[in-house]
Amino acid sequence: MVKLRLKRCGRKQRAIYRIVAIDVRSRREGRDLRKVGFYDPIKNQIYLNVPAILYFLEKGAQPTGTVYDISKRAGVFTELRPNQQIKFN
Repeated sequence: MVKLRLKRCGRKQRAIYRIVAIDVRSRREGRDLRKVGFYDPIKNQIYLNVPAILYFLEKGAQPTGTVYDISKRAGVFTELRPNQQIKFN
């Protein structure tokens, strides 16, 4: 199963995160399938590759809670087909 989740990057005390599509069994810094976004909580900057996120969501990927909140704030789910439901764990 594929999840959309955060991958930690950056220095100590200065974390930034990549939003990646990754296999569930991989560890946090494991090999990802594709990078689909970027999140900097300190500067509150968000970059999302919306077509890539929609592609993985349509294929059945599940976003984590934090990625779901970030994507919802950016309006990603308004571009999904109306009959498609997204659940997160």
